[in-house]
Amino acid sequence: MTVISTIGTNVGKDYQPVLMCNKVWLKKAGKDIPKTLDEFVDLIRHYKANDMNGNGNPNDEIPMSVTEAFLPYMFGPAFGLDLVSGFQADENGKVKYAYADPENYKNYLAFLNSLYREGLLEVEYTSLNRDQIVERVSNDLTGIVFDFSWQMSMLYSPSLPYYDGTEETAFVGAPPLSGTHEGFYVGRIELGNMFGVNAKSQNIVLACKFLDYAMSDECQEMYQWGIEGKSYIVDENGNKKFTEQARDNDWLQQLGINPAFVYPAQQSVASTDELVADWHARINAEIRPYVKDPWPFIYSTEEEAEIINTYFVDIETYVKENATAFITGTKSLDEFNDYLAGLESLNLKQVLEVRQAQYDRFLKAYKGN
Repeated sequence: MTVISTIGTNVGKDYQPVLMCNKVWLKKAGKDIPKTLDEFVDLIRHYKANDMNGNGNPNDEIPMSVTEAFLPYMFGPAFGLDLVSGFQADENGKVKYAYADPENYKNYLAFLNSLYREGLLEVEYTSLNRDQIVERVSNDLTGIVFDFSWQMSMLYSPSLPYYDGTEETAFVGAPPLSGTHEGFYVGRIELGNMFGVNAKSQNIVLACKFLDYAMSDECQEMYQWGIEGKSYIVDENGNKKFTEQARDNDWLQQLGINPAFVYPAQQSVASTDELVADWHARINAEIRPYVKDPWPFIYSTEEEAEIINTYFVDIETYVKENATAFITGTKSLDEFNDYLAGLESLNLKQVLEVRQAQYDRFLKAYKGN
């Protein structure tokens, strides 16, 4: 009998959040996809100063449309920071809190503040949402977005007034931006959900049988592909292909294939590759090597959980409030050392001790396997 303690449900490195560039605007600007922060700033300055959508109004362009939540994904790595996970370990296994990095995090904030002061990061960036960005895209008002890669050919590109299904008329994914450090993207933990049974249940065996079937190849094939002959076919080489009707995402959802928030289920790169545009699947494969693993999932002891639950919520609130203040300039970066002192006063040291102990256990277990 084989005992399996975990089964990955998330896709960890495919179709993750990426920088996306309006390729029509790039061509009009006579520029390539930016690779560095300097090239990126040069590009969005051009967008801000020119009538990129050709409507006769050179002042309605919004150079980039990125929600507050995605700014750390987009720019943190260029400064060597995994601000998505928050915690990261150096080459010696020493755990650090990225938001307490005395040099790199300060430089990150200074960069965003410079964008804000120049009008390249909009004043109301903290309230911007995806629906507003889609509206801008549909009116050809913006040249840069950042979101989960799935949205590339499934949402943003189809919203463009001139998109014809080709890469040349689309929002296309780009490699991560590099700055003082080589850029990377942050992936997801494949262990995305937990399955539990009440200890008082009279049907624990039945629940386990359900889970065993739900995660079987047979069941997951139905979840990811649907019904052979209706939603997919198998070609002469044994490869599954979605039918033409299945390419209608609304119809596919009604059939119950890959529905959101229905568990337990495993995400599938193969079926996603078939759903998105061919050029999108190719770009996803090209970007995959740039995606790094996030901070790992590590179980906490009861004592560790108490420390994290007691202190970390206040730390996160403090970090978020100060990030907004530094970026918008309501607080000067001359006060950055005071910010670091404030983190220490919120018991960051104790939290780091917990994360270090957890990471040490993780490394020991990982090497043991």
